Amino acid sequence: MAAALPLSAQDKKAQADPAIIKKGEYLARAGDCIACHTAPEGEPFAGGLPMATPFGTLYTSNITPDPENGIGKWSADDFYRTMHEGRFPDGGLLYPAMPFASYTKVSREDSDAIYAYLQSIDPVSKRNKPHELKFPYNNRSLVLGWRTLFFREGAFTPDKTKSDEWNRGAYLVEGLGHCGMCHTPINALGGNSQADAFKGGLIPMQDWYAPSLTSNKEAGLGDWSIEDITDLLQKGVSKRGAVYGPMADVVYNSLQYLSDDDTKAMAVYLKGISTDSPAPPVSHLSHAESSLLLNLGKTVYDRQCASCHGVNGEGRAPDYPPLAGNQSIQMESAVNPIRMVLNGGYPPGTRGNPMPYGMPPFSVSLSDDEVAAVVSYIRTSWGNRGTTISAAQANELRSVPLQ
Repeated sequence: MAAALPLSAQDKKAQADPAIIKKGEYLARAGDCIACHTAPEGEPFAGGLPMATPFGTLYTSNITPDPENGIGKWSADDFYRTMHEGRFPDGGLLYPAMPFASYTKVSREDSDAIYAYLQSIDPVSKRNKPHELKFPYNNRSLVLGWRTLFFREGAFTPDKTKSDEWNRGAYLVEGLGHCGMCHTPINALGGNSQADAFKGGLIPMQDWYAPSLTSNKEAGLGDWSIEDITDLLQKGVSKRGAVYGPMADVVYNSLQYLSDDDTKAMAVYLKGISTDSPAPPVSHLSHAESSLLLNLGKTVYDRQCASCHGVNGEGRAPDYPPLAGNQSIQMESAVNPIRMVLNGGYPPGTRGNPMPYGMPPFSVSLSDDEVAAVVSYIRTSWGNRGTTISAAQANELRSVPLQ
């Protein structure tokens, strides 16, 4: 008896249950698959997005159902193995830029739904671009060492002491959402420690700081209301602040499309992992230098910032975020507020906030001294517990490309 021929993408599409495809589309949104697997001006999911790393440049893969260049010949088992084990159908190892260390927690049922959705989209015949990695990182077998140190295969295990809502939030944050990829500090080998999960860190090659989700003095949400957290996740703005930089992309491509129930579940989980605030950071500048910065900073602030953010940093939420008491202003790392002053930016345009108010760039109109002064001023005024920064710190970020 002849062996059955593999199903074509068209056959798979015809056989799939529309309800499963719809579920898979939702889950693919939750996993933000489109953000990495779509190049600028490229076809959705056709890959080719360059991802700069300290080890070289990786190019994301084509995950449309094209049989030659995409995943058209893959089975549901193949797809689950990639998600769960970080291996190609032939057993080859994926580089950990693909967040399989988080996706390993995705259930087989959800993996099958995402697979059904991806098999339902139009195939794109676009060849995958070879990675451009430095020696010795271009030797893929080295990933075995990385996996030994940093990868723990296994499905999500609910915490029986927590509510179903909390566990759903944990599943989304730790698994599909792969939030730990940015919000956990990355070491020199490109890995992280479970002991440091969600404690924040600088995103390599992007020069944005992903704040700690556990510290209430960074992005820890322990003292936020559930409403404010869900607003931030779904709309990109809330009474307590707004998202910019890489997080704005996450809200735009992914979080705004989640259901109210799932958004609330994530909010419950994020609020629950917050811990006590650490000791306030200590400035490395002299008292005299700090005093001069703050005097100049108030002048710059009153002239350039107060009309939107208020004389006392109170803001006009949600369009103009408050600066007084704003956790993102006070973090030990001053990277984000420096970049906002230099480059400006917009929160994402979302269904809940379709016409966001933006902040203009001041890189042309303010000197390094003035940028350092105004950032120092907002980090230390109105009860804020941040530290002053130097003109050299502002200058380091002046030439960083926008992400």
